[in-house]
Amino acid sequence: MNNTLLAAVDTNLVPVYAEIFLLIAASAILLIDMYLKGSRRDVTYYLSLLTLVGCAVLTGADFADQATVYTFNGMYVSDPMSNLLKLFTYVAVGLTLVYSRKYVTERGMLSGNLGGEFYVLALFTMLGQMIMISGNSTLSIYLGLELMSLSLYALVALRRDHATSTEAAMKYFILGSLASGFMLYGISMIYGATGSLNLPDIARVAATGANQTILVFGLVFLVAGMAFKLGAVPFHMWAPDVYQGSPTAVTLLLGGAPKLAAFAMVMRLLVEALPGMAYNWQQMLLVLAVLSLAIGNLTAIAQTNLKRMLAYSTIAQMGFVLLGMMAGVVGDDTSNMPAAYSAAMYSSITYVLTTLGSFGIIMMLARSGFEAEQIADFKGLGRRSPWFAVVMTVLMFSLAGVPPMMGFMAKWAVLQAVANTGAVWLAVVAVMFSLIGAFYYLRVVKTMWFDEAVDTSPIVTPTDMRVALSLNGVAVVVLGLIPGALLGACLQAIQLTLKS
Repeated sequence: MNNTLLAAVDTNLVPVYAEIFLLIAASAILLIDMYLKGSRRDVTYYLSLLTLVGCAVLTGADFADQATVYTFNGMYVSDPMSNLLKLFTYVAVGLTLVYSRKYVTERGMLSGNLGGEFYVLALFTMLGQMIMISGNSTLSIYLGLELMSLSLYALVALRRDHATSTEAAMKYFILGSLASGFMLYGISMIYGATGSLNLPDIARVAATGANQTILVFGLVFLVAGMAFKLGAVPFHMWAPDVYQGSPTAVTLLLGGAPKLAAFAMVMRLLVEALPGMAYNWQQMLLVLAVLSLAIGNLTAIAQTNLKRMLAYSTIAQMGFVLLGMMAGVVGDDTSNMPAAYSAAMYSSITYVLTTLGSFGIIMMLARSGFEAEQIADFKGLGRRSPWFAVVMTVLMFSLAGVPPMMGFMAKWAVLQAVANTGAVWLAVVAVMFSLIGAFYYLRVVKTMWFDEAVDTSPIVTPTDMRVALSLNGVAVVVLGLIPGALLGACLQAIQLTLKS
């Protein structure tokens, strides 16, 4: 009997080697950091980067196999989509740590009682994202979401002596808890209708006569919770205040890699778990997408704080991701699914890469006692540091969708997927709001190159940060000029994942 029970429990640990390695490494770094003095905090930084490299090696081996493997009784899946998203998650977190190093040191976030909690919490945030990305059960996805969210709550409040950060943490915690409750209630309704937590079982039961009223009721709460994590209108109210109030390093942890996990969550819970209800959730995503494009772009025009402007920019960019997600199924025709979902995935990756560089430039200009978060703080950057003004220009052009930047290809792929559904009017609406949004991006470019500098102090930047920012800017251009490799990888990952 014992042998039968052991055989029934699937505990293949090979697919979760990266998560196990990260958990052990993060715990070890926390213990090592306890014995480090403030002047030796670089050890924590380098150990964190080495941890990311180790995770990348383990995940890269799985990605090379292009195989789909289930474990923990089907609650966890390692497939091409999850592995590709994890690799970009490592890149995003790694760049965030490089960009943040000078910033957190100058603000005392690595000294005194705080120690290296910034790095450790960032790693635990990433662990939560990895669990979300590979979750094949509503329970495992929710556990990953909570691990990520709780770590982010602590990071936002890390500067306990800073009133603005404390206020941002309270807003994020309260609204995040509300969204978490929405999701949990939606999951409970879906469990009540299907009798299962595993996504394949939910999909099978939902397609063969589950109580549709309860399913739709649960779906509404599920979409509301996911919209909060994406920052989509009307669940966006937390984003501007939290982006502005958080330390810039934490803002980047909030606005970067978590968007990749949020995309995976939408794929798992809607596309894989509830494909038969595509008509219902696509209509919800359509409303969220159009509202996000409208409110995000129009409200960003009025902002003078760059972090707040980028928060509304995020809302608008997530509108494009949602457009891709709602273009997969037309009636009973599912032939557009790979193109639409891969376009949304490519758009998510593009957003993360451009956002990383944008906040990196903000932290490059910041110094002790000066945040450099107003648009006016970028006046004359073209004369103070021409190269990094060029990098920022590339990033703003990419967010605006100007060719040949990466952002143009992302928007083009999404618009093409939307047009394939026959909803040409929707593509036109998206283009119109993108043209409106180009104004506030070009305003930053104009400020850098044509306004006289108010601050003429020298810009002191660590070598690793200069190299990373330069590579970030070059990548946005190169992946825009030669988009085939990444677009193809996204398409293949989605195709293989949908077949599994």
